[in-house]
Amino acid sequence: MRSLGLSPVSRFTPLPQSHHLTIPFPMPLNYDILATAYARNRSIHPGVLGCLVETGRVSAASDVLEVGCGTGNYSIALHEAADCRGAGVDPSAEMLAVTRSRTDALYFRQGRAESLPFTPPGFDLIFSVDVIHHLTDRRAFFREAARLLGPGGRLCTVTDSAEDIRRRVPLSSHFPETVAVELARYPSIETLRAEMAEAGFTSIWMETTKQPYPLTDIQGYRERAYSSLHLIPDDAFRRGIERLEQAPTVGPIDALSLYTLVWGKQSTGSHL
Repeated sequence: MRSLGLSPVSRFTPLPQSHHLTIPFPMPLNYDILATAYARNRSIHPGVLGCLVETGRVSAASDVLEVGCGTGNYSIALHEAADCRGAGVDPSAEMLAVTRSRTDALYFRQGRAESLPFTPPGFDLIFSVDVIHHLTDRRAFFREAARLLGPGGRLCTVTDSAEDIRRRVPLSSHFPETVAVELARYPSIETLRAEMAEAGFTSIWMETTKQPYPLTDIQGYRERAYSSLHLIPDDAFRRGIERLEQAPTVGPIDALSLYTLVWGKQSTGSHL
C-alpha cells in the first residue's frame, strides 16, 4: 500500500504547530484514559464502511480526512478497502498513539474539529463517526469542513437519529438509562441538516444502515468501551451488566447496530 508521505507537495498541508489549540474536544470524558479499552473493543460497522466507499466515491485517487479518528479503525479500513490517501485528526494523544502504532500508511495529527490543522486545496471526503455529539460548536466544524473540501468534495457525518438510539441492542435494551442520556446529547438530524446548510452545503441528503449480529462477548460493555456507559449511574450500569450476563444462558444476544449518515456537498447538482 502507498505511504502517504509528508513531502512539500503533499496535498495534506498541515498548519504550523502554533495553530493548535490546547483545549480538547468539549466532551465530559477523558479519551486518553479510555484509549486502551476503545482499541480493544471497538470495531467498524460494515454498513458504514460500505457507504463511505460507495456514496463517498472513494478511490485510489481520493484524499480523505477523518475527524475524531480515535484509534483509527475507519481510517485504516477505508485505506485498505480503496487504497485512498488518508489523514486523521483527534484531540486525544493516547488515541493517536494507538493509531500510529497500527499503520504508517496514513497521516495523523492532534487537533480539534472546530479548528482543523490543515490548509486547502483540500479533501475529496471529510467524515466523522460517533463524533458530532461531542462537539459544542458544530457550526465551526461544518465551516472548517467546507473550507477544506475540494470542488465536488463531500462531507459525511455518521451519527444516530432518535430512532436509532431507541432501537440499539444491547446498549438501549439492556442499559435503558442510556436512552435519555443519548437523546439529550445527540443533535437531531434536522438540526444537523440546518447547520450544514448554514455552512454552505447546498446538497444535503441522508442514508441509513443497520447491522444485526450475534453478540457472544460482552467484555466491551464490562469495560465501558461505549461513552454513554460512563454517563449513567453505577447502579444502572451494574444492572445492565447483570442482564447481559444472564442472556448467554439462552444463546447469543440478537444485537443491532444502527447509524444515520448525513451527507453534504457544496457544489450544485445531483448527488446521485
